Amino acid sequence: MRDWEANIRKVTPYVPGEQPKRTDVIKLNTNENPYPPSPKVAEALRQISAEPMRKYPDPEARMLVEAIAREEGVCPEQIFVGVGSDDVLAMIFLTFFNSQKPILFPDITYSFYDVWADMLRIPYEQQPLDKDFEIVARDYDKENGGVIFPNPNAPTGALLGLETIDDILSHNQDVIVVVDEAYIDFGGSTCTGLLDHYENLIVVKTFSKSRSMAGMRIGYAIAGEKLIRYLSDVKYSFNSYTMNQTAIALGTEAALDHAYFEETRQKIIATRENAKKELKKLGFSFPDSQANFLFVTHKRVPAAELFAALKEQGIYVRYFNKPRIDNYLRITIGTDEEMERLFEFLREYL
Repeated sequence: MRDWEANIRKVTPYVPGEQPKRTDVIKLNTNENPYPPSPKVAEALRQISAEPMRKYPDPEARMLVEAIAREEGVCPEQIFVGVGSDDVLAMIFLTFFNSQKPILFPDITYSFYDVWADMLRIPYEQQPLDKDFEIVARDYDKENGGVIFPNPNAPTGALLGLETIDDILSHNQDVIVVVDEAYIDFGGSTCTGLLDHYENLIVVKTFSKSRSMAGMRIGYAIAGEKLIRYLSDVKYSFNSYTMNQTAIALGTEAALDHAYFEETRQKIIATRENAKKELKKLGFSFPDSQANFLFVTHKRVPAAELFAALKEQGIYVRYFNKPRIDNYLRITIGTDEEMERLFEFLREYL
């Protein structure tokens, strides 16, 4: 090793889901929404002029922040926006997880958490899910430097009730607790109502899933005004202009079109519930997902084999070659037509 290599920050990077170059595929591997964004987003895009792009965007993204605050029923000072929820979560790790004590998160969860912790030299401990892939609340009662978990969890789709989240918060009032609600719109209730009771709670959400805007990269955090000010201070010390003008304009329209959001959300939920019935008939088992995906295993066919067979047919799902979950596939909920093609293939293959 050369001398200069000794000072390089080396990490094992997060591996995103495959983005196939082919267009003739059924893409059920990255939890994208199968429906287009709100028609109001398309209309706003047609009206965007290139001329203002010579200027910097609003560093506060005030228009977008106010639209999100209106939808969430909070004041704008309680909203922090970023380039996707990944950007928001990274800022949270950088801002709040600076103790010598380990932060806690599940062993089977969003695989970016340990990447950020390793990169930022944050000590951490992964708490094992139980045999049903459920978070065990008592595992988070011990001394720690912070707590973070998704709800519903990914990649399992399992949902924690508000009572359990309240329980975890009540035992961790001296550290920051982050609830990552990327998938909450597909099942369960948001825990934002707990913000009035816990000043250390941060709730993170995204436009990538239920708002059909993964390509626009918009995420946000909801918290007390003090925590949002701390986050903003770090952001402005890192990159003042994170949100571009187009994302601000289109995100605002998406946030305000509640009727379209509700329409597509209900479609996905209905398709997911039907998919559970069809996959059970085919011999699959899975946690009772409340997200826009299912985490499935088959009693006879290894997941790796099925993953390869599906890909050969142009049907992309997600396979994680990791301990405890290497015989599971995560299948994003697509349109009814896409799911039926999946079922047809599985019926024949099995």
